[in-house]
Amino acid sequence: MIAHSRLRPLSDPHDLPALDLSFVRTRPALGLGDLAHPPRILLLYGSLRERSYSRLVVEEAARLLQFFGCETRIFDPADLPLPDQVAGDDHPAVHELREHALWSEGQVWCSPERHGQITGIMKTQIDHLPLAYQGLRPTQGRTLAVMQVSAGSQSFNSVNSLRILGRWMRMFVIPNQSSVAKAYLEFDEAGRMKPSSYYERIVDVMEELVRFTVLLRPHADQLVDRYSERVEAGLRTDG
Repeated sequence: MIAHSRLRPLSDPHDLPALDLSFVRTRPALGLGDLAHPPRILLLYGSLRERSYSRLVVEEAARLLQFFGCETRIFDPADLPLPDQVAGDDHPAVHELREHALWSEGQVWCSPERHGQITGIMKTQIDHLPLAYQGLRPTQGRTLAVMQVSAGSQSFNSVNSLRILGRWMRMFVIPNQSSVAKAYLEFDEAGRMKPSSYYERIVDVMEELVRFTVLLRPHADQLVDRYSERVEAGLRTDG
């Protein structure tokens, strides 16, 4: 059991000023699968700035996910060491990140674009998520939504890289994505996103993430059942 000391608190979790409730489906996954317990979503962001736009986007996404009936956790990477900086990656922040990943059914990754790519902070978090960990798989079979923020014109370099990484981590990367251009113009002084087509796209992406997470939930184990892994583990089948 972990203390969740590196989870960021979400301010005003029920306040959605940019959302027009007259167009909202409060349960976007209704009829797609088992809703007996809330979908569990881990959100990662890629900047340590005090006013981090990737974090602000993730917070808006978390509010929407909670509105749609999900349970969310936002991981704070502030004290996460570099991969291999600590022997055996034996560091409390690394252990906690992996525990949150194991807890999750789906994830959201949002990175700034820096020099045409995702940031080192974003990549460090992903690099600390091994394909196998204590006999378990922290990412395999989970759904993933990818987003990015840019200081300049709209770009898709970061989301494209995150898609590649998500597939490498054996995740189901949903079709929709979000890229917020000139992000410094899209938030008010309190750090809340203004109504815009960029915000509407984030709503789209979160709706889709909830739908795919619930849709795949009863089939997750079967979808990642692999011949090569059965051979490695000596798990014979009946044909």
